[in-house]
Amino acid sequence: MAQNESNSTYRKLSIQAGLNGLSFCVVDTITNKILAFERMSFKTQLTPYLMLKELKQKLSKQGDVGTNFSEVMVIHKNNMFGLVPKPLFNKEELPNYLKFNAKIMPNDLIAYDEIPNQEIINVYVPYTNVNNYIFELFGEFEFKHSGTVLLNTLLNQNRTVSEPVCYVQVSEREMEMMIISDKKLKFYNQFEYGSKEDFLYYLLFSLEQMQLDLEKVNLKLFGAVEEGDPIYDLCYQYIKNVSVFVPNNPSFPMEQLENESIDFSILSSL
Repeated sequence: MAQNESNSTYRKLSIQAGLNGLSFCVVDTITNKILAFERMSFKTQLTPYLMLKELKQKLSKQGDVGTNFSEVMVIHKNNMFGLVPKPLFNKEELPNYLKFNAKIMPNDLIAYDEIPNQEIINVYVPYTNVNNYIFELFGEFEFKHSGTVLLNTLLNQNRTVSEPVCYVQVSEREMEMMIISDKKLKFYNQFEYGSKEDFLYYLLFSLEQMQLDLEKVNLKLFGAVEEGDPIYDLCYQYIKNVSVFVPNNPSFPMEQLENESIDFSILSSL
């Protein structure tokens, strides 16, 4: 894609950074047209150092992503997070919210996002090395946790539904699971799985912990999954109300959203 200074004023870059892969999306903010998209999946889970090395290699190339942007957003995808009720939240206590469910180091930066309209704060550890590099490259930018983006978008799409709905975003080695009931968030977590049986175990165990009836819950799968896939078929053996969920994003034409390689979280951040 040729770079043109006249349109760089209206181009937004969104980067999703995770140890299992990277995603890049460039959007024209005037026409809401997706100008470029690319996803990189790593064969094995990388360290933050090696993940940054891959990111640097990608952004140093003059390819489809380019270099001139009016806005830059970084989405940090990891399981180093914790959801805190807003009335109990104290920004002086950030490490204490994570010390029981994430391995944090004394020098780790801890950030937090607010989930709009839910009285929930998402406390997490961003990839500091990625943030430092992006700042060197582009100057000021915005960053969020992938859970914040996903929760905000799906809660907005679920405003009129009161029955329990379980959403699962399926990736090659990761699943992000979220349960909404009575228009409120009841559960959110991420799991790494190695087989379809692992996927089913995490799903059923979580539903059991939430005391949800498998006959009544609606399971909506999206991401790297289609009807007839092994994961879909296995879920259907236990949960009858299962479907592939097509996210509603009024900002982008349907034909742009049909590219299955486009990551829902990164698109929702634009």
